Amino acid sequence: MDITYLLWLQDFRNATDNVLSPFLLWLSNFAVGPLLLIPVFIYWAVNKRDGLFIIMACSLSFVINGIVKLTFCVYRPWIRDARVIPYGDSLKKAGGYSFPSGHTMGASPVYGGIAVLTRKKAPLIMWVCILGIIITALSRNYFGVHTPQDVIVGTILGLLSLWLGSKITGYIYARPERENMILLAGLIIIALSGAYIALKPYPMDYADGKLIVDPNSMILSSIGAFGMLAGMILGRYIEKRYINFKAERFTMKSGILAVIGLVPIAFMDHGIRVWLSFIGKEPAKLAERFIIALFIMAIWPMVLKLFKAGED
Repeated sequence: MDITYLLWLQDFRNATDNVLSPFLLWLSNFAVGPLLLIPVFIYWAVNKRDGLFIIMACSLSFVINGIVKLTFCVYRPWIRDARVIPYGDSLKKAGGYSFPSGHTMGASPVYGGIAVLTRKKAPLIMWVCILGIIITALSRNYFGVHTPQDVIVGTILGLLSLWLGSKITGYIYARPERENMILLAGLIIIALSGAYIALKPYPMDYADGKLIVDPNSMILSSIGAFGMLAGMILGRYIEKRYINFKAERFTMKSGILAVIGLVPIAFMDHGIRVWLSFIGKEPAKLAERFIIALFIMAIWPMVLKLFKAGED
């Protein structure tokens, strides 16, 4: 049934001369690009706790996505049925395992988090965010890169990550004396998860003389997610112990400083990996995501604190 559904969407896509494809592709890419900067902006400029809640949920979602993908090792739809022809250059860009959808798991915590934060004061934004989750999920089916199961489970796991992020954030604010223990537990879980994906066996199936999915590339992607979560944990510890910046309401000054802080992230994304390529792909990817998370959680907040101190 899932392949039949994808073929129906494929026929619709071709019959309409891909009229919807540019918009859906933009929205799909937005979900794993600019959208992820919104919780950072909230953390720096609007409300520290609200931003932390969504950032934590996103970090958990990407880690969970990598672990689940590397556990089930489900091949992409066109591997299962050659009649499925993905849109555009998806054959190159949408490599790796299929289940669950990474785009959906990236979009769900952010859109869902904003929906939670705006449900009372701005219900229109809440409904736009809910629509964003649905359209992002459907776009992955529309392009033939994921089955319905991939996006349904991706949405569920993404929202589960949002729930976990909410519970953890609420707990550490209610029990600040126990936060270090929670952070340490997170680092232990990262280490155990890294050992799991590195040591478990993977399918080594070939098609036309080529390995269908190179598990090393998938492991590399997960290592980046582990590095991001580890950087978030360490950054949270440093920020709470030594910086403790304030962000309780939006001001023009806080907004400008936050936008300025987002610029270096664009240069660090992939840039650090290139600079550190001499240490190997895996360590470079880990370091890149770790440094970006540390910048988000502690380094730029230190700058924000300094500007606030100068104002005082």
